[in-house]
Amino acid sequence: MIGVLQFPGTNCDMDVIRVLREAIKTETRPVFFKDSNLEDLDGLVIPGGFSYGDHLRAGAIAAKMPIMSQVKKMAREGKPILGICNGFQILCDAGLLPGALAKNIGLKFVCKWVDLRVENNDNVFMRFYKRGEVIRMPIAHGEGRYVCDEKTLREMERRDMITLRYAGENPNGSMENIAGVANEEGNVMGLMPHPERASEGILGGEDGKRIFESMVRCISLK
Repeated sequence: MIGVLQFPGTNCDMDVIRVLREAIKTETRPVFFKDSNLEDLDGLVIPGGFSYGDHLRAGAIAAKMPIMSQVKKMAREGKPILGICNGFQILCDAGLLPGALAKNIGLKFVCKWVDLRVENNDNVFMRFYKRGEVIRMPIAHGEGRYVCDEKTLREMERRDMITLRYAGENPNGSMENIAGVANEEGNVMGLMPHPERASEGILGGEDGKRIFESMVRCISLK
């Protein structure tokens, strides 16, 4: 069972649920942020949209909600946790991923399809991709500029924690073109592009579908 976490303001939850249920054919349930028991879940997706308190900083308040202690417990147990867009911001603010997401260069909301290069396929979410492969997914965010200090960046590079970079155009000014990162264990990943919007041909492409397929495959092998 994969849970899809809902905060007040989340608006991409049903998109993710649809992909998991209909395109990936896996058991899925919504998880409201006031739920206290996640024991039945084998994995979790924190989808995009908005979350309570984003007017302070995207993800800042959501990351402090009581449910995040259960999310951290899942991560410690090795269960896969995927954060998409606002979910990525929440994971960084909660300390489950390094770095932070800042306002885009130019301070404008960016919504477009972008090219991405796969940097690391040795984790729960990226095993159905090839290193160096260029894929396409859409982005839609105002605070997607990935930043971290130089020491953290070099440590992430050394430990192969950068999973995706923007290939060609850097749409938000992210440090080193970073579009997605994972923890060292490979079971927690955040990315700014929306794989759920690139999981069905009718939407314009299916390059994002493999992230969910890889996640479900790794769960089934445990």
